[in-house]
Amino acid sequence: MAAIAVVLAAMLALSCGFRRKYENPITKDTSQPDKILFDKAINDIEKGRYDVARLTLQTLISTYDTSEFLAKAKLAIADSWFREGGAAGLANAEAEYKEFILFYPTLEEAPEAQHKVCMIHYKQMEKPDRDPEQALRADEECRQVLVQFPNSKFAPEAQQLLRNIQEVLAEREYRVGDFYHLKGSYPAAASRLKGLTEHYPLYSGADVALWKLADAYTRMGPRFADRAAEAYARIVREYPLSSYADQAKQKLLAMEREVPEADPVALARMKYELANREKPGLMSHFWGIFRRSPSVALAAKSGTPAMSPLQPAIPPSVPAAGATTGTSAEVTVSTVSDSTALDTLPDARQNPPGREAGGPAQKKDNRNSRPQQKK
Repeated sequence: MAAIAVVLAAMLALSCGFRRKYENPITKDTSQPDKILFDKAINDIEKGRYDVARLTLQTLISTYDTSEFLAKAKLAIADSWFREGGAAGLANAEAEYKEFILFYPTLEEAPEAQHKVCMIHYKQMEKPDRDPEQALRADEECRQVLVQFPNSKFAPEAQQLLRNIQEVLAEREYRVGDFYHLKGSYPAAASRLKGLTEHYPLYSGADVALWKLADAYTRMGPRFADRAAEAYARIVREYPLSSYADQAKQKLLAMEREVPEADPVALARMKYELANREKPGLMSHFWGIFRRSPSVALAAKSGTPAMSPLQPAIPPSVPAAGATTGTSAEVTVSTVSDSTALDTLPDARQNPPGREAGGPAQKKDNRNSRPQQKK
């Protein structure tokens, strides 16, 4: 009976119309016509009449261009698109929020606008094995909250969102590196795993990535032994509670390398993460198959996320510039000081390779120089 009552109550609520309060109302009590228009638009937004609300807000903006409620009206237009949702609605919302930040960067609502741009892409983020475009955009927009508005009330939430996003991006990099490792492409695996472990140290599987990174270096030959030892040492030093820590110590002893001490800050962070990690539900694995969004249950709850995009790393098998020849691979650009050089110097096309400079032009095409057979 209780369940039936809950269902009936929900149906009654839907039949009466769903009303969700607006986040940025104007509490000032006045009878000014622009305030009346704004209140009417907010009432329409709360009742889901987004087209009518936007039309009213556009009337306010065009009619009362010096109104004190002008900024609130522009933000309300963006919020109406955000609430409407859908691909077109979210795209319009992002454009409106960006325009609001451009025109009103010092208002207290500007951090909220940037935070909502971050949420637009965060909600569209897909699993690590799918298109990473939305995750990359979410990473960029959430970083902007911390860069542009580091002291706002939205900064702590944006920081946690960044940890969640970077958990997904790091998992994607790990899967690529693990694939190369399984296929025996160890230079490619080392390149991916090295970039991952250096850029995303808060990744929940960073210790596993370091273990496979060290294995890839080991399989690449003795000249990469120092890099393998450093990867093992990082497991012991930065992930002391990892299940691979003892094995990494044994590897270092077998290689006759020094075993480092565990970093106390890393030890405290790992203890905090283990104590505050979300436990997956009984049906989470089953429903995860049908869910489009990724699981961020293993994402870090502390630590500073990466504040720059991941840059592709150079494979370790590629020698550094100038390592063997003593030359530099740096490319420089400068302005030509003598513009007459183009007129006085001979054209390089007149001296193709294999022919002396200034020699006579070739009169016959080599392709037609084969002697003809006699009949």
